[in-house]
Formats: sequence, C-alpha cells, structure tokens
Amino acid sequence: MMKTGFDNEKYIQLQSERIKERIAQSGGKLYLEFGGKLFDDYHASRVLPGFEPDSKIKMLLHLKDQAEVLIVVSAAAIAQNKIRGDLGITYDMDALRLMDAFTAIGLYVSGIVITQYTAQPLADAFIQRLHNLGIKVYKHYPIEGYPSNLKLIVSPEGYGKNDYIETTRSLVVVTAPGPGSGKMATCLSQLYHDYTRNIRSGYAKFETFPIWNLPLNHPVNMAYEAATVDLNDINMIDPFHLDAYGEKTVNYNRDIEIFPVLNEIYTQIQGSSPYKSPTDMGVNMAGFCIFDDEAVCEAARMEILRRYYQTLVNITKGFADKNQSYKMELIMKQAEIDIDSRKVVGAALKRAEETDAPAAAIELPDGTIVTGKTTPLFGASAALLINALKKLGGIRKDMYLFSPVIIEPIQELKTKVLGNHNPRLHMNEVLIALSISAITNPMAELAMKQLPGLKNCEAHSTVILSSADMDTFRKLGIHITCEPIYQTKKLYHK
Repeated sequence: MMKTGFDNEKYIQLQSERIKERIAQSGGKLYLEFGGKLFDDYHASRVLPGFEPDSKIKMLLHLKDQAEVLIVVSAAAIAQNKIRGDLGITYDMDALRLMDAFTAIGLYVSGIVITQYTAQPLADAFIQRLHNLGIKVYKHYPIEGYPSNLKLIVSPEGYGKNDYIETTRSLVVVTAPGPGSGKMATCLSQLYHDYTRNIRSGYAKFETFPIWNLPLNHPVNMAYEAATVDLNDINMIDPFHLDAYGEKTVNYNRDIEIFPVLNEIYTQIQGSSPYKSPTDMGVNMAGFCIFDDEAVCEAARMEILRRYYQTLVNITKGFADKNQSYKMELIMKQAEIDIDSRKVVGAALKRAEETDAPAAAIELPDGTIVTGKTTPLFGASAALLINALKKLGGIRKDMYLFSPVIIEPIQELKTKVLGNHNPRLHMNEVLIALSISAITNPMAELAMKQLPGLKNCEAHSTVILSSADMDTFRKLGIHITCEPIYQTKKLYHK
C-alpha cells in the first residue's frame, strides 16, 4: 500500500497564505499564471502521496472572494484543432469545460482570452459561439519579434494593441487548457495596460513542478522531467538565484531562458522588477509539506516507470519519437530503477506466456499480485477486475458472480446490434453485469463493495488497451501501464 508522505491540509494553508502575501507585495492586485492542472492533478497526487487531485481548487476557494479566473486559449491551437491528450477534446472545448467547472464551485470567471489572434476562421467561429453564450471575449495579437523586440512589445503597437481585460478583484488567476497558450504574455499585457491607467499590479507564477526547494536529482523533480518528455523540459539549477542569493534552487530550462527577457519587459513597463530570478517569481509551497521523503521518492520512481511505458505506447501510436524513449531511459538510470522495479510487469508477462494470449496483473493494497487472462467471455482486463474483486472480498475463485443469462444478451447486443467483432466483455460491461447481478446475488454485491479498494493499485497489461478499458482503469483510480504492442495486427485501432 502506498504510504502517505505529503500533508495536504498544511499545503492548502501555506499556499493560500503565500499568495495573499504576494498580492500585498504587488500593491493589492496580482496576475497569477497557473501552470499545470487546476482540476484533477493526478500527476501531483501520484508523486506526492497525500496530495489531493483538487488541492489547488480547495486552496483557491480559500481566496474565493478575492479571486477571479481568466481562461487563455491560443487561436493557433484552435485553428489546428489541438487535442488535450488526457481528455480527448479540443482546446476550445476544454475552455468551455473549465469555465463550467470553475463556475460550478463558485469561482468567478471574468472571460476568455484568445491569444495569437489573426482572424483564423475556426477562432472566429469559436468567438462567435462565446458571444452567443454571453461570455466576454478578449483578443490578443502576435507581436513581431516576440519576445526579443522589447521596444515594440512594450508600446502602443505591441501590448497596447491587445484588448484590455476589465478585472475587478485582487487576484486574477490566469489558466489555460494546455502549455503554449499565452498565459505569461496575457499577464504582462495586463501589467502594461494597468500601468498606463495608473493601476498598481504585479505578476507571479504558480508551477507545482519542478519543486524549487528539492534537490535537482530528487525523484519528484525527475518525475516532472519524465512527465514533460514531449516538451523536452530540463530541470536546472537556477543560475540567477544562485548568483543573487548564493542559494541553489531548481527551475526548468524554459523559465530560465525567458527570465532575462521577462524581467526586462517588467522593468520597461514599471521602471523596475521585483524579481532577481525565476525562482523569485514563483509562489509554490509544496516542498514545505513533504513529511516522509522516502515515501515520496518511492512514489515518484513508480511514476517515472509509468511515464516510460506511456512513452513507448505513444511511439507505437505515432504520437512520439524514439528520442523521447532514450531520454526516459536516461531518467530511469539516474533514478536507479528499471522495469523489474514494477512487480506487475513480470507477473503479467508470465501469465501471457503461460496462456499464449494477452494478460494483465494488478498489485493489491496488501502486496498480493492477481492476474487475469483472456477467455472466450472476458478480455484480460475484465478478467483481472473480476479476480481482483474476488480476492479483496474473500470470494472463492470458482464462484460465479453472474450467470450466462446476463452475459449472453450483452454479447449479442455488442456483436449483432452494435456491429462489434469482439464478443468479449470489457471492464465497463463487467461492472454493468455485476451491478445487475448484485440485486439478487450476495456475492456480486460483496464484490461491488470492494471497488474502492482498487484505488491507487498498480496494474499492467501485456497489450495496448482499448479506450473503454483505459477509461475504466482511470475512473477506478488504478495506475495502469501497457506493453507497447497491439493485440491484433490491424492497421486501424480505435
């Protein structure tokens, strides 16, 4: 069972206090660039066991009366129909999803900013949709020579061309569906416009990773590199902070590279900058909330392995290149881990070899390894789910949880009505069959009650899984990895 190593309540308290301090230091108004995920930050919860996926939102709710949210979307991303890989939706649709999510919990969203706007047809269509929905929209434009052409950037023809965003609260949280959306430029544009209106304001950055006050080679920081291998982010000692204070802190290459330019823009706008380093710009307090470093290190190492397998799968799917796998192998070597460190991998591969068919394995909270094989009725993941629930519930292996009377109609629906070629049940279909059986079968009811016990368990499949099974693993909170091969030799895979 994964040990807790992070104090979530302390984090929420320290983080909200730190942001309040920065608001005061900025003269009463702060534009806070929020990197990473505000909602459902499962990466942080995996590498910092004890961190809740909605911790950042809870922290913002402590500041609800002072905060408003700006959502930034790049018109270039809209024009390219850019997809969020974890959700499978376009950036413009995710902007609407985020707006719904913020509004639902009582956070005020003041509008959506379309950056890099050059009258792209798809961006115009999205803007019209926002107008129809009564949502405030602001346009920001490309600036020639950005970010080096400081004279143009800090001028009426640079930031001055952008729409000024009317904000009313002391904390303006600037977030986006994904990286490269223009959050920092939006914040700096607002600083420029505020300055021309004699409004005092400041800028700060909230990035959870890398954690600035952990060592450069700490597994948590290495796990961040693994998570951003597609962006080629590299953790580095912040040279500006070291020079200014004689203190080693960790940042990443993109922030270090842009800092001299950003700082000069800040100086051009307000006459001076309050920051001597990229680390100074940050407000992250996560590093002060780790109380069991060993537990956190182990969790981070497991995340590196999960990211390694995800990279291999992405290469097979054509979403990544070999260079990313080479970098992942280097990170694993630095973290002193290999695939043998992930117990479920060997168990799944052994079961597949024994049955000459796809198989899967899961490690239960007490350390027991349970496997599942492919059968005429169930896919390996579905069989794994049944076996794991039986083990957790102390149900005999040979005990049937549902009868063919329930399974056969589902298979018939799949193959004869919905046109599927594979009659085997997926995990979600097993759960439906189990819930129906639970009405009359006490053992099925007992099995259903074990589902919460699967959260945070580690699992591995010997083939790339269908989206249906991957989605069910995710919803159950199971950390699944896959071998980078398809079950069939078809060219098209859903």
